Amino acid sequence: MSYFADLISTVFERRYARAVSSDAQGRTITELSRDLLGARGEVSGSTLAHLILRQYSSGDDQHRQAFFAFMMHDLEIDPVDVVESLKIYKETPSKSSYSEFVRASEPKRQELLRRLNQVPGGTQHLVSMRKDLLRMMRDVPTLEPLDVDFQHLFTSWFNRGFLVLRPIDWSSPAEILEKIIAYEAVHAIDSWDDLRRRLQPSDRRCFGFFHPAIPDDPLIFVEVALTRGIPSSIQTLLADGRDPIEEEEADTAVFYSISNCQDGLAGISFGNSLIKQVVADLSRDLSGLETFVTLSPVPGLKRWLDKETQPLLQSSTAIEVSVAHYLLEAKRADGLPVDPVARFHLGNGASIHAVHADADLSEKGLQQSRGAMVNYIYDLSRITANHEHFVTDKAVAASPEVHALAACHPSKN
Repeated sequence: MSYFADLISTVFERRYARAVSSDAQGRTITELSRDLLGARGEVSGSTLAHLILRQYSSGDDQHRQAFFAFMMHDLEIDPVDVVESLKIYKETPSKSSYSEFVRASEPKRQELLRRLNQVPGGTQHLVSMRKDLLRMMRDVPTLEPLDVDFQHLFTSWFNRGFLVLRPIDWSSPAEILEKIIAYEAVHAIDSWDDLRRRLQPSDRRCFGFFHPAIPDDPLIFVEVALTRGIPSSIQTLLADGRDPIEEEEADTAVFYSISNCQDGLAGISFGNSLIKQVVADLSRDLSGLETFVTLSPVPGLKRWLDKETQPLLQSSTAIEVSVAHYLLEAKRADGLPVDPVARFHLGNGASIHAVHADADLSEKGLQQSRGAMVNYIYDLSRITANHEHFVTDKAVAASPEVHALAACHPSKN
């Protein structure tokens, strides 16, 4: 009986969905959105959500911006209702008065996004939608409050509890390997052979965070080299024809590339959790590892040096002095380091271990970092203290060698 009941229910749902879809033909995306917010049935809601996402995807920028404007203005909070409901809650706090305040203070567009997210593929559609929004905000800053709603919801939907850490290796599905090539943002992967060199040898690892709603598309991934000692150049680390070592011989894990994959998730932090989880997993699986360190670019260096009044001498020592000074002294208005990679690793509790000249001689490395790279070390006994000092006091943790280099900068004399 259960089988026949399910069969009848499925047939009914499909016919009802077709009826809803037929009735909705010719209606605008804003009309469909209002219908979705008023829909009470699961079938009608799912059908309407699909139609909205389909219309959005097929529209051009003009139509998409109009949809964002509708969400901004027509699905906004009513300040009068917010103030009045807050006043009532303050005078007579109760479950009912608090619920009314919450209802008044949440814009209807958040509920629209939630309902769009309930259909298969909805999460990926909304991530792509926010990518469009971020791009359009550059020219239409009045859309910025809408992004607050996206961020609010994405922070919940993509929190660490929902993310799955998966190893990525040469046996991973081809569609995922293709995305690793496409998403690599630090050191370009030139070919399948280049990718094989990063994934297949015994001394190489790659890990990615995935979300259950987007199972075949990584959110972020990190490439790891297992080495003896701390490397000082990416050329050596990624050299074609190098001799791999056995994983048991390694004493150091080097994080040499971290790439965010989804532009629509900008500002939603995964890197901190990713590194800590990978450190924990590698420590568990490879007992010989003693050091966890990065080999990182210095993406803001050249732009900062170009603003300096004194020209940079081209000797390796002078470049290392300039890098150390830049990392320790160049600050934004809020007191945090100018360099985004430095902010990321120092905020995670790492410290600046060493700087290297001629460490990345690729066109990109020379253009953005003058060929320099940095080792940030993750000392498991110091991560918490470093993080607290950085967040509380904006203190930059660095080795004595880095401080000594910075002290040689002309500005110190």
